[in-house]
Amino acid sequence: MTQQFYVSPEQLMKDRADFARKGIARGRSVIVISCADGIALVAENPSPSLHKIGEIYDKIAFAAVGKYNEFESLRQAGVRYADVRGYSYDREDVTARGLASVYAQSLGAVFTAEQKPFEVELAVAEVGTHQEQDHLYRLTFDGSIADENGFVVMGGVADQISDVVRASWEPGLGFAGAMRLALRALAADKEAEALPATAVEAAVLERASENEGSRRAFRRLFPEDVAQLLTEEA
Repeated sequence: MTQQFYVSPEQLMKDRADFARKGIARGRSVIVISCADGIALVAENPSPSLHKIGEIYDKIAFAAVGKYNEFESLRQAGVRYADVRGYSYDREDVTARGLASVYAQSLGAVFTAEQKPFEVELAVAEVGTHQEQDHLYRLTFDGSIADENGFVVMGGVADQISDVVRASWEPGLGFAGAMRLALRALAADKEAEALPATAVEAAVLERASENEGSRRAFRRLFPEDVAQLLTEEA
């Protein structure tokens, strides 16, 4: 008869957390920055089709690092949740906080009950009419949720990149300035001063005042759009 080894719950949770952290750290970083013109989302991602940034609903966007198949399934589930809730109640009832709570429950359930945790970290962003009404939520692999102020950095050398963003971020930063800051921060562990526009995936959640006549605030940026922004004066 085979004897099973006993593993304490504390050690089991620690092993799962270490496994997930290592997987996330291997991924390329993502930065979400609140600025005067909206919310900028920038990811180090040379792939033109495997997106790490996406639209969820009218004023809500999603960004992720980690295993693509895992965070893509979460993104699709978030879109379904938002569509059903907006149809059943009202479009204004779909909020980043509600979506983040659903994601937290899903991630927490997988972390505690499944053999392998999700190797993902998520950010859910909702743009407001004014900057102080922006909402940025960061969700980790174990279902923990944090309400971030100003910016979110995930994946890769997140601590090093956060230091660069924290040193230069301010509430009145314009969108072009936020893009320059993000590209400079993403190059923190590289020899280059800043990443080129072709090496990143970028999008923006535009404020209602600059997006009148449309409920949708999300706009994906192409490399030429990013390059044009970088030439604008600060």
